[in-house]
Amino acid sequence: MAADGFIAIAPDLLTMKNLPTGPDSLVARVATDSIRTLDPGWIQRQLDAVAQYGMSLPAAEKKYGVVGFCWGGGVSFAHAVHAPNLGASVVYYGVSPKTSDLASVRAPVLGLYAGNDSRVDATIPAADTALRALGRTYTYNIYPGAGHGFLRQQSGMNGANMTAARAAWPATIGWFRKYLGS
Repeated sequence: MAADGFIAIAPDLLTMKNLPTGPDSLVARVATDSIRTLDPGWIQRQLDAVAQYGMSLPAAEKKYGVVGFCWGGGVSFAHAVHAPNLGASVVYYGVSPKTSDLASVRAPVLGLYAGNDSRVDATIPAADTALRALGRTYTYNIYPGAGHGFLRQQSGMNGANMTAARAAWPATIGWFRKYLGS
């Protein structure tokens, strides 16, 4: 994000969980378990604080965007529900909030999803229908053949992950430029 002219802040929402060091397989399992203990309201307050800090920087605009991946993608979508002054949200392979919560979404939301991710993809149609009915901007792309985590793991899936990554990241930057400027 910073290389494309944005102020980029990556909050570590697990800092206070004192995760162990060690093999990735151990750390990943503990991190996943720790994520499940986080209070959704606390998460949103942390993102509010990060946004306030970022917008207070001398070079900052007075609007911000969020992007998240997997669990963080769902958090990015939830932040669009939570924050009426959010400028833009990008959701990478994250689940959509309950449709009953979507009425408060004001920010344009871009969803970038893997074609081989049925659990997450099953949440797209209801969100799309609800947000369209509300007159909100929700655009999404499903990358055929790509698997969950395609931006992180670009190998495999017969090249579909790399193809998806090459298309999705420029879409992210374009979305933020369109709705946040720069």
